[in-house]
Amino acid sequence: MTSSEDHVADPSDRVVVFDTTLRDGEQSPGATLTADEKLEVADALVDLGVDVIEAGFPAASPGDFEAVRSIAARVKGASVAGLARANQGDIERAAQAVKGAEAPRIHTFIATSDIHLQHKLRMTREQVLDRVTAMVGFARSFTGDVEFSAEDATRSDWEFLVEVFKRAVEAGASTINVPDTVGYTTPTEYVALIQHLRERVPGMDQVAISVHCHDDLGMATANTLAAVAAGARQVEVTVNGIGERAGNTALEEVVMALSTRKDTFGGVVTGIKTERLVPTSRLVSGLTGLRVQANKAIVGANAFAHEAGIHQDGMLKERTTYEIMNPTDVGWEGTKLVLGKHSGRAGFRSTLSEIGIRLEEDQLNEAYQRFLLLADRKKAVTAADLAALVSDQLAAEGDVLQLVRWNASIGSTGPATASVVVSRGTEELTGDAEGNGPVHALFQAIETATGLKPELEYYHVEAVTPGEDAQGQVHVRIRSDGALYTGHGLATDVVEASARAYLAALSKIERGQQTTVVPGPGTGASRWS
Repeated sequence: MTSSEDHVADPSDRVVVFDTTLRDGEQSPGATLTADEKLEVADALVDLGVDVIEAGFPAASPGDFEAVRSIAARVKGASVAGLARANQGDIERAAQAVKGAEAPRIHTFIATSDIHLQHKLRMTREQVLDRVTAMVGFARSFTGDVEFSAEDATRSDWEFLVEVFKRAVEAGASTINVPDTVGYTTPTEYVALIQHLRERVPGMDQVAISVHCHDDLGMATANTLAAVAAGARQVEVTVNGIGERAGNTALEEVVMALSTRKDTFGGVVTGIKTERLVPTSRLVSGLTGLRVQANKAIVGANAFAHEAGIHQDGMLKERTTYEIMNPTDVGWEGTKLVLGKHSGRAGFRSTLSEIGIRLEEDQLNEAYQRFLLLADRKKAVTAADLAALVSDQLAAEGDVLQLVRWNASIGSTGPATASVVVSRGTEELTGDAEGNGPVHALFQAIETATGLKPELEYYHVEAVTPGEDAQGQVHVRIRSDGALYTGHGLATDVVEASARAYLAALSKIERGQQTTVVPGPGTGASRWS
């Protein structure tokens, strides 16, 4: 399957996928990305086939502005949006950031619920209406693609919303977003609201209706799909459903629901290449450090796993008895794409190509050598192993500090001990230390060798694939002089993976490549969701 549908749909049947992983998704606590990591995710989203990439909130910080500007200059084949509050400063900043895009979009918003007007904005309804007219028109002076959102729409007075959206359409908005900002609505209510707006807002049939849902009550995907059934033709989603609080609508869930249940949703289609869903999920999880729960729909490790005897019996007789989707259609390797140490370079290259990984020749040569080392340790190397291996390789390319040798030991009595040799360019650094476990001892030895002593804020380890010989993937986040740095490492030994992750983060300290963080309350930039 190369997309959710093979035929070219009528525009009224086409659902635009607006991905906000790099904006709303990155606002998840701990989901911080460097500028280079944001570019890597943007490339993956283009390969996935999303229509619009919301690259960030340019007015939030200089780092966010630069990230949006870089993505806008790089991305081809998708629109790039920058978020802006409904004020001239934010809109000008967003316009500057996205102006280099092949298809720039300014996404501006203002709250419309009485609770937000009274307690946050301290504005009257009439002041909000005037602001909408002025600021949508101002955004329109920079680009013809302007999206307007009424923050907290689902808790707003419906008749006031009609007036707000009437002003936005008249001022030139081409997309009208009706967000469920706090995850409050239900599918039935959302359908009624969308229908009400379509009937009452003049010109609503001439613009794209968008929906942006949060999962506070666990209904984000259901609400989004209900809105599509009611006529919405843009869905605002994130990979793995990451986002503030309980997260956003999951891209993979909406796309596969529309594809699998075409009969229910009138045959609407997206342009998503569904076989890229799992690799993109892994990439985002690996870079953000936000683990995908095992029973997560579509991309969770157990999404296509069958343990119950009755289920296994049915599966052996006919796969469709218990699977409504083919796992290979969403990027799971199933029983294919298994390589071993006797696989040649041509087979290795072909397998990488089949799972959507493209490398330069020198990168391919290094990846092949890493693969051979891994194949000596594992009976079979799966597509998941390869995706993780290449991701780790590319992430480590600019690392100043590299692991040369390590040793750690622990017994039933006494502390763990560790020794390490780390390279910094042509220099080799050594360190020895004790700790309350092998990982702690190894981290202490690395600190002794490098002279860097940050504060460890987050440590997480997970298996890339099932089985006792699975590769371990470790994510760490450290703080040094008030700045955050992230790193991840991969190895069949979790202690070694931990050391590689720690060195990756320390390398960023040496390069001054701190992780970008969206400012929180009190910094002057709203963290709208």
